[in-house]
Amino acid sequence: MSNSSAVRSESETPDERALREALKEVIDPEIGVNIVDLGLVYRIERTEARIVVTMTMTSPACPMAGVVIDDVQATLGELTSDALPVDVDLVWEPPWAPKMMSEAAREQMGWPIA
Repeated sequence: MSNSSAVRSESETPDERALREALKEVIDPEIGVNIVDLGLVYRIERTEARIVVTMTMTSPACPMAGVVIDDVQATLGELTSDALPVDVDLVWEPPWAPKMMSEAAREQMGWPIA
């Protein structure tokens, strides 16, 4: 189990888990790894009115934050037949750290798997 799973809500519904799986298609353009395996996605919540993704970036100075947010909104927006708006709540607590990456991401980057 990756450390990023410790941050995500244990109460995710099956639908929210499917949305998280879809976000594996969103690649951090600077690192080349998907944002879920990087541990950037902290929470996904779907209500009747909207989808809210709580996430972070690897750095507050990330120059590609806008691109990643646009990709998240486009990816999840395509999945909902009822055209729910997708809000991205960018947070800095807890701060991202490499230990939040999944084993797959560490392996992809050639880092030791702990």
